[in-house]
Amino acid sequence: MNYLAHAYLSFNNPALTVGNMIADFVKGNRWQEYEEGIQQGIRMHRAIDTFTDQHPATLAAREYFQASSGRYSAVFIDVVYDHFLATDNTIFTENSLATFSSQVYQILNDHYDILPLRFQQMFHYMSTQNWLYNYSTKDGILKSLNGIVRRAKYLEGTGDAVFTAMEDNYDELAAHYRKFFPELITYVKEAFPH
Repeated sequence: MNYLAHAYLSFNNPALTVGNMIADFVKGNRWQEYEEGIQQGIRMHRAIDTFTDQHPATLAAREYFQASSGRYSAVFIDVVYDHFLATDNTIFTENSLATFSSQVYQILNDHYDILPLRFQQMFHYMSTQNWLYNYSTKDGILKSLNGIVRRAKYLEGTGDAVFTAMEDNYDELAAHYRKFFPELITYVKEAFPH
């Protein structure tokens, strides 16, 4: 899952939110330098990623991106899942997504001094370009996909091919999300009771 899902699955707990959002930027045993709640968020993030990567619906969804992105299909499906979460009207309305996004940015801003430097640099773009909210728009998804391609070391082309694969298989991908995401919510609540 990508940033919106990790933030949502922190269930409005600030420490879990911080840990969940910075986990990919905390290498080795550096996670032990954080307070317990943030450590829990980092562990939660890693558990979410493992559950997601091994889920049959995710494995099936990745197949739609193999031709355009090969091993990067796992990264792209995370962004696509965030799009479906952002547009899931059982979870968010347009207004509640906007409010939620602002609250996450505020939590991260409140903890800015302890965020890893690379996350601080990225957070500037995340907040000013409103990534969390913009997962709900196709233009926002295209920008996100192109950003991944730009940063990828071994991926040629643009995010357009990935976006086309998403558009061409939109209903099927949405069905994979609907199968997968409720199971992920249940898993997180059971594995990390709070």
